[in-house]
Amino acid sequence: MGHRALVAYERTDGQYTLHYSHWGAANLKLKHRISAESPFGGEDTDSKWAKQLLAELADGLEADAVDGYLAGEDRPSTVVEPKPRATGLTLDEIVADHLDYLHHEAFFVVSTTFEVTAYRTLWFGLQYDSETVEQGETVGNGALATVRWYDGEPVGDGTLQGQFAALKDVVGDMLDKGVFTPSTARQYLKRKLAARVGDRQELLIPTGESPFETASLGKP
Repeated sequence: MGHRALVAYERTDGQYTLHYSHWGAANLKLKHRISAESPFGGEDTDSKWAKQLLAELADGLEADAVDGYLAGEDRPSTVVEPKPRATGLTLDEIVADHLDYLHHEAFFVVSTTFEVTAYRTLWFGLQYDSETVEQGETVGNGALATVRWYDGEPVGDGTLQGQFAALKDVVGDMLDKGVFTPSTARQYLKRKLAARVGDRQELLIPTGESPFETASLGKP
């Protein structure tokens, strides 16, 4: 099944190219496998073809042109698919319209200087936690939480996921008992998640309006 992730590479115009990684979310280690020497991860530590391709994508190369660029070449495998799923996107568009919070376990943002920010996805859908919810949206329906790191390892990532799962179980029960409506259940999820994340991590939630909302306590 894999540990699926989406990876957004910043372009020179401030927009992003969006790529897919089938195993990139595993322990969030993709954060340390993407570098200037190996832009798409993998064992090749001097990926001249990858550097050139990413440079052209950063300058606005369209996804359709990548097939011709890669054709006929025997290239080492990479952790991130070199061909983008989409180009010319804002981060707001990615998290609201492309990121599947159920099936994509992580999201990585790579700056033009190869600073990599790892986000864990947290799905707000309650269909597995409530008998009254038949189906929940997966795209754009969740939160992104940054992860604290110590000595190259994520700290508290599993704990946050476990706490969020327990929170959803409680909210699902409250829905079934009629205490919450779907709207108030979502607001409660957001508020309690923000309290548990606190100030040490960044919490981002796509909304129907903005669509990015910072929802950490102590932040506006």
